[in-house]
Amino acid sequence: MLTIENYLDNHYIHRSNWLRAAVLGANDGIISISSLAIGVAAASTTKEPIMLATVAGLVAGALSMSAGEYVSVSSQTDIEKGDIERETKELKEMPEQELDLLSQIYERRGLKKETARQVALELTEADALGTHVRDELGINEISQAHPIQAALASGTAFTVGGLLPLLVIFFAPVKGMEYWLYGFTIVFLMILGITAAKTGGSSPVKAVLRIAIWGTIAMGLSAFVGYLFGVSV
Repeated sequence: MLTIENYLDNHYIHRSNWLRAAVLGANDGIISISSLAIGVAAASTTKEPIMLATVAGLVAGALSMSAGEYVSVSSQTDIEKGDIERETKELKEMPEQELDLLSQIYERRGLKKETARQVALELTEADALGTHVRDELGINEISQAHPIQAALASGTAFTVGGLLPLLVIFFAPVKGMEYWLYGFTIVFLMILGITAAKTGGSSPVKAVLRIAIWGTIAMGLSAFVGYLFGVSV
């Protein structure tokens, strides 16, 4: 028997919130740290400055990603709470107008006027606030913001992503390190793109091309800056 739980398990939209934060964090971790390391490597003849810059960038980046994601998603949560409070007040002060509005929403979705009115009545009797929050405001369990979850996913993913180029720096020779970093970073980005695409049920090819192209641009510009302003350190 097909249940709503089984139905949702076969779709991927319920993963969108944490997946977006995780992919964004890992992508930023890989590209940011690799770009930083490439820029320093292009201007350095020793490994110590590259390691120092990379570790500092990794710590600062992870904290910044977590804080930024928390603040951003918290702002969304505040907006959602404010809208829900206003909706609660409107349902108490003008229930008929709210019922009419709900009926119009269902009419625009394709129901006949009489059917839309009946659906609005029955859903209002069952859960007036929940119905308006979902169908009028567009807030549901899938789209609802979760600041702590997003912050942890983003910060952790950034750290994991940033550790990958750090490992390359640790093992690769100083001479030509920027090329080692670029090569391995593209591989890391491709793996990330394929993983994110499979987790989200989308096309791996598009994800890989998108992430590889923008990663190449970021690292290329960083290397250019390193060569342009670099002095032996």
